[in-house]
Amino acid sequence: MSMRARILLTRRWPDVVEQRLAATYDVTLNHDNRPMDAAALIQAMRDHDALCPTVTDRITADILLAPDRHVRIIANYGAGFEHIDLAAAQQAGLPVTNTPDVLTEATADIAMTLMLMAMRRAGEGERELRAGDWSGWRPTHLVGQSLDGKLLGLVGFGRIARAVAKRAQAFGMRIAYHSRRPADDMPADAYYPDLGILAEKADIVSLHAPGGAETRHMVDAALLARMPAHAVLVNTGRGSLIDEAALAQALKERRIAAAGLDVYEAEPRVHEGLIHLPNAVLLPHLGSATMEARTAMGMKVADNLDRFFAGEPLLDPVA
Repeated sequence: MSMRARILLTRRWPDVVEQRLAATYDVTLNHDNRPMDAAALIQAMRDHDALCPTVTDRITADILLAPDRHVRIIANYGAGFEHIDLAAAQQAGLPVTNTPDVLTEATADIAMTLMLMAMRRAGEGERELRAGDWSGWRPTHLVGQSLDGKLLGLVGFGRIARAVAKRAQAFGMRIAYHSRRPADDMPADAYYPDLGILAEKADIVSLHAPGGAETRHMVDAALLARMPAHAVLVNTGRGSLIDEAALAQALKERRIAAAGLDVYEAEPRVHEGLIHLPNAVLLPHLGSATMEARTAMGMKVADNLDRFFAGEPLLDPVA
């Protein structure tokens, strides 16, 4: 009887996924459900055949190239993989997989949630009511902006951005986008090759670009200065896309109207300048947080593991 492959989940996953994995593999669970430190991850690399990290783990070269490594695959739970040193993984001969395509709708929903909350000042209103400070309806109280007729500028035009565009059009919004190349199925005048011009024209800028050195702080003080005073910035992409200190200053000085953020550069730490701003809507990385999406993500990992240990081609290789 062959030994079952040993796999480690660095955080707890939906029960149905853990049960599927346990039926096939020798699964080690992180019962504390807190991020593992580098020493624990290095030990895990020695004790298991597969490591299944999440965005909360920093899988560095020191971890991937540690001596006496036994792990043979990094099966990431999540679409993003900026937290994994892919060059070191390739040097170590370790395949890396991710879970694309299954969190599109959930993340698009959160982008719309942030737009609505920021434009309609819903966060401010809820905090006021819960604090017992609401004195009743009045014509000038917490007046926000309608989505109808506004120009939504999408930065990046992949699956999630397209799903956001579909939802936004149902609210009567007009769509513009910035990406490396124009889309064949969009009107020519919707494409903005210059991000700065899109920032000047859009009522809402929604970020959907990938992370990495090329896009780090693409929204900086200079770009924020080009946005209209009534504009709103939304980020469900990567926290590294925004210079958070510059954003906090722009919001504090009301140089833009509001921002809605679901991701942050140094998660779980949020830039202290943003925390107490009334015009900053802040969510704790809920983009894929539906049971449907989180389960599908786990099943993608399981599919990749099954194929790897069966010697079949991987479904979602990134390295």
